[in-house]
Amino acid sequence: MKMQLASRLICPACLPREHALQLDISSAEAEDIVDGTLSCRHCDSRFPIRHGIAFLDPVRQDDCLVNRYEQEDVLSSYLWSHYGDLLGDEQATDAYQQWAGLMEPHGGMALDLGGAVGRFTFEMSSKCDLAVGVDKSLAFVKTARRFMLEGELRFTLKDEGLLGREVVIRRPAQWQPERVEFIVADVQRLPFAAHTASSVASLNLVDKVPEPYAHLQEINRVAATSGSQLLLSDPFSWSTEAAEIDQWLGGKEDGPYAGKGLDNIVAIMCHGHGGLSPGWQVTKRDHVWWKIRSHSNHYELIRSCFIKAAR
Repeated sequence: MKMQLASRLICPACLPREHALQLDISSAEAEDIVDGTLSCRHCDSRFPIRHGIAFLDPVRQDDCLVNRYEQEDVLSSYLWSHYGDLLGDEQATDAYQQWAGLMEPHGGMALDLGGAVGRFTFEMSSKCDLAVGVDKSLAFVKTARRFMLEGELRFTLKDEGLLGREVVIRRPAQWQPERVEFIVADVQRLPFAAHTASSVASLNLVDKVPEPYAHLQEINRVAATSGSQLLLSDPFSWSTEAAEIDQWLGGKEDGPYAGKGLDNIVAIMCHGHGGLSPGWQVTKRDHVWWKIRSHSNHYELIRSCFIKAAR
């Protein structure tokens, strides 16, 4: 973990109260903390830093959690979806370049929430002082950090059944790894102080968290009250596997947040219908086609609807 990130962190277990974390370094290499601990004096929580990765999820701090996002084939699928264009694959989309193209350069910190294997975080490294990718998946964060440090990733793409082929992606020269970091954390309980992010992105995420409204609350809390940017894009594939129906922010005929998800999010974030303030002004509303690959004969094409907003 980069040392410059430590001063920006708070204890996620204490939220909504914000308490700074005390850093104890066991080992470091230049400006990178390799092993250490972040401690909260108020609740006695301890968040480890292991092999350069800060574990700031208050619910689960170890690397033993097993879910689909830790599996090798899912990791491979996400690597292709983020970096397939760097492989020259004709099936790849330029979704992440399109999303990044919506963001204006700015000083300060950019947060890529649910950043997975890091493409948008890297894209933002040339547009801000520090771009931080946040994800609960250790496999995703570990892989993104390895790409950050080594500039190259080798992984296996599934062709069919047990058949696969090794591919190599290399980091483009315009990305600036010294301005990039990745952490394990919960996007519903972000370990950042209020109003410290100059931009926040949430890409294909809001329909995948147990508490979508809490995610929006956290976006509003950490984003600067003026001069900040928001990019939220999602296919709104609501599912009870991710969240109970009463937590959905759309995709239902009646009850709270009936109707379309993006319409409801605009009402919450921009018109104060959810009690969030200060409000945002939508500067663009459209969609991006994004694709994920299971194997050489199976791709999923996803229409991710977005708002770009500012305040």
